[in-house]
Amino acid sequence: MAVIIGVMVARKNIVIPAVAATFLTAWAYTGDLVSGFRSVFGASLTAAAELFNIFLIIALVTALLGALKSLGADRRMVEPFRVVMRNGHTAFWVMAAVTYVISLFFWPTPAVPLIGAILLPAAIRAGLPPLQSALAMAIAGQGMALSSDYVMQVAPGLSATAAGVEASVVADRAMVLSLITGGVALVLVYVMNRRHILRPSMTHLQAWEALSTSAAETVQETGAQSGVPQPAGSSVPVAHTAAGPVEMTAAGATVAVAPAPQDGGPGHGGPSGEGAGAGRSRAFAVIVPLVLLAVVGYMLLGKFTGLVPETVGSDAAALVGGVVALLLLAASITKDARGSLEACAEHVVDGLVFSMKAMGIVLPIAGFFFIGNGDFAGRIMGLEEGAEAPSFLFELVSAAQGAIPSNAFFMAFALLVIGMITGLDGSGFSGLPLTGSLSGALGPAAGVDPATLAAVGQMGAIWAGGGVLIAWSSLIAVAGFARVSVLDLARKAFLPVMLGLLASTLVAVLIF
Repeated sequence: MAVIIGVMVARKNIVIPAVAATFLTAWAYTGDLVSGFRSVFGASLTAAAELFNIFLIIALVTALLGALKSLGADRRMVEPFRVVMRNGHTAFWVMAAVTYVISLFFWPTPAVPLIGAILLPAAIRAGLPPLQSALAMAIAGQGMALSSDYVMQVAPGLSATAAGVEASVVADRAMVLSLITGGVALVLVYVMNRRHILRPSMTHLQAWEALSTSAAETVQETGAQSGVPQPAGSSVPVAHTAAGPVEMTAAGATVAVAPAPQDGGPGHGGPSGEGAGAGRSRAFAVIVPLVLLAVVGYMLLGKFTGLVPETVGSDAAALVGGVVALLLLAASITKDARGSLEACAEHVVDGLVFSMKAMGIVLPIAGFFFIGNGDFAGRIMGLEEGAEAPSFLFELVSAAQGAIPSNAFFMAFALLVIGMITGLDGSGFSGLPLTGSLSGALGPAAGVDPATLAAVGQMGAIWAGGGVLIAWSSLIAVAGFARVSVLDLARKAFLPVMLGLLASTLVAVLIF
């Protein structure tokens, strides 16, 4: 674990150490070399099974955006949001606010695809680079909203039950701590990256749309043939869009390297361009946002009334995914009824290939941390039915708990670190019973309210594994929709979020 985290901090790829660590861990525990070999495959397979729902919804939304692009509806769809997203600066805060509100009620799982399909293209068109858009979404959704879980109260319930305190007290304190952590992180991210924000232009959206797998292959071929210089280490360095070649910088910004026509120019499919498909383009630019907003309305009815069943978590994500798939079919048929069978299949394949190419790298990494979780370790190492599986992550924490001094500050920061360690499996919720029980056992000895310690441990577990700091968590979904590297996203979020967690933990000790 120390080697993997060190390699990640050094901004290097961690697939090789993760695979090697999986092999060595399984071999050392079972004493069987063959089990070590099998576990390397089993770990990635287990991770793929657990994370495939995220990969699938990324693929479906990517496919829908491809179908809308073929209709010319994608650029029309973002036009109304120019009222609130006048530039990249306002777009950053609008993205964060909307993500937080939706995630607070439904968890980030269904919130991310809704925002990725509607607001994300508008933010990028406003001049907010994809990486900064992803940071705003991750910190507000996977971080602030999920770490407090104030509406659902699943996380506070787990923490409070294990600590032997009232869930409402843990929820209230977790809400305060989550707002402090998220507020500090968002301000730091904005200040540190504001120089990357560009002037509004449709060129940014066109360059971002070109970052699909099919476009990437075309770009690499045409870029090599045309002699356009391509920065080292970038898989899609120059996007040859309808507006001309556009270079994607390391910060996620776009820089035009050739003159681009004005928005809506001839043959451009832009908002002001008229043609045979202009009516269909306008229709889908209205239909898609309205349908997705209707999905939000349906979930709100389930949450606050008894008119429809409550839809949250994985059920909500399935609802969003199904609606997106049907919108994809409708868009493909509307574009070309005769060729819709092939066109729709091509969009789905493009979405799946993009999803796997962009996010597949996390599977062997997640597999190593899954082997540290007792729920998956037995399956990965092929232990006999009924055999007790090890829980390496939790055993590590249990072995160190005796070394925590009986001091309020040390205890609070120790619970924060313990929570982060339990979140390394990419779950965030699985470690809450442990941090809660430790809070209940250690709090009275140090004169600290166990509810406060439980809330602090909850912050560490969910901000890490829920996740913003861990690349093999649901952070994959945010990176996938933003079309940025999930490892780069985790690195960029690390310092602001850690400073936010330190600030909130300090406030917890001083106030509560």
